[in-house]
Amino acid sequence: MRRSRLATLTLLGLVSLAAGPAWARSVPATAEPAPPSAATPGFGKINTFGATNTFGSSRSNQTLPGAATLPPAPSNDPNADLAYGAYQRGFYVTAFREATKRLEKNKTDFPAMTLLAELYSQGLGVRQDPTRAAEWYRLAANLGDPHAAATLGMMQIEGRGVPKDQAAGRTLLEKAAARADATASYNLALILLGTGTPADLTRAIELLRQAAHQELAPAQHALGVLYLQGRGVAKDTTKAAGWFRRAADNGDLAGEVEFSILLFNGEGVPKDEARAARYFRHAAFRGNAVAQNRVARLYASGRGVPKNLVEAAAWDMAARAQGLSDAWLTQAVSGLTPEEKARAERLAADRAGP
Repeated sequence: MRRSRLATLTLLGLVSLAAGPAWARSVPATAEPAPPSAATPGFGKINTFGATNTFGSSRSNQTLPGAATLPPAPSNDPNADLAYGAYQRGFYVTAFREATKRLEKNKTDFPAMTLLAELYSQGLGVRQDPTRAAEWYRLAANLGDPHAAATLGMMQIEGRGVPKDQAAGRTLLEKAAARADATASYNLALILLGTGTPADLTRAIELLRQAAHQELAPAQHALGVLYLQGRGVAKDTTKAAGWFRRAADNGDLAGEVEFSILLFNGEGVPKDEARAARYFRHAAFRGNAVAQNRVARLYASGRGVPKNLVEAAAWDMAARAQGLSDAWLTQAVSGLTPEEKARAERLAADRAGP
């Protein structure tokens, strides 16, 4: 079974990112206090079917229940994966039923086992049950599914659905990474980065490259950070920008923000304020507070976008709602009329989402 396009990212807490480059080096050109540094989230773990979507796409790779009106029709293709197709379209009860039917015919159908595990893990079509999920992942892993082994490994490290056992979890990650499972390579790299030893750092970089070349966006972002910091590799802003761009194109929000910063400042990539503004806006609409703050400053100063203080105020409000305040922006938009301020508040409310 192909990997799902669902990607669940959470913070593992094994490694912390240094703050990104100070965007205020060039924006805005005033003597006012610089905005906060563009710190991005720490490297996160992926413990689901792991993959990402394409930057700029208006569609999510996860089809929510109810998005389609009819369940998938039976296929005349004998090789069609009805269970996985139903899962991808959001018909989780159908996916569960089809996977169960497959196992009734073939007790060693490990892709069906992994799908059942994912449904139990996320509570899709069935009551969420990490213990049952772990049981199905273990069966699939024992039959040779590297992704199931990788996911079970993370569950053991976390103690989710199974007793916590970091050594056993790491062993499963090692086995899955050896079979080129991208999520296992990435998660194992995070563990190695946390040890602080040179040998583990070298191995972590190799694993990140392996996952990054398989287009795993968080691994691409992580490599960009290491090149930006010069940690374990020679500092190279051009390579950092390249990896951030690939991460952004694959839907990674932190990579999108980092690439926007380098693009705006002309570090590692030709300076292009208008293009940087488009990336910032995309990340801002996806809810990133740093991007919202940067877009607000762009509108306030007329850099990369036409000057628009109402838009500046709206994005500043959105960022403030997430705890990112900016004294310079407060001053910059202080002259709005009551009507303009009310319009900005409506825009900010719309952008806050449900």
